[in-house]
Amino acid sequence: MTIRRIVRFAAWTGLALIVFVTVVPIEARPPTITSNNLDRALAFLGMSALFVIAYPRRVLSITVVLFFAAFVIELVQFASKTRHPQFQDAVVKALGVLVGVAAGWFTNFLSRNAAKSL
Repeated sequence: MTIRRIVRFAAWTGLALIVFVTVVPIEARPPTITSNNLDRALAFLGMSALFVIAYPRRVLSITVVLFFAAFVIELVQFASKTRHPQFQDAVVKALGVLVGVAAGWFTNFLSRNAAKSL
């Protein structure tokens, strides 16, 4: 199995976990040691960075899709009686996407330059 396949699997698994944790009843949500906003931002940052690393030629489409997905995933919480979607939560998630895309792009940039120098 190649590194790219592993990263793709991790990206899709990350997205599935984020959706799951976002829509399950609040009592089923795993405990956290950081603030909720930091959790949200880091989850979306990591997931979007993995997507950009896994699909380096699709940076713009990944950015757009995941940016809007942050808002859609938040809206899905309306289906749960115990969840309360907030616009500010979606904004934090979307900002995590933007930072993650930049981190993934920078990782790809460094990787390409390192490969060229060999």
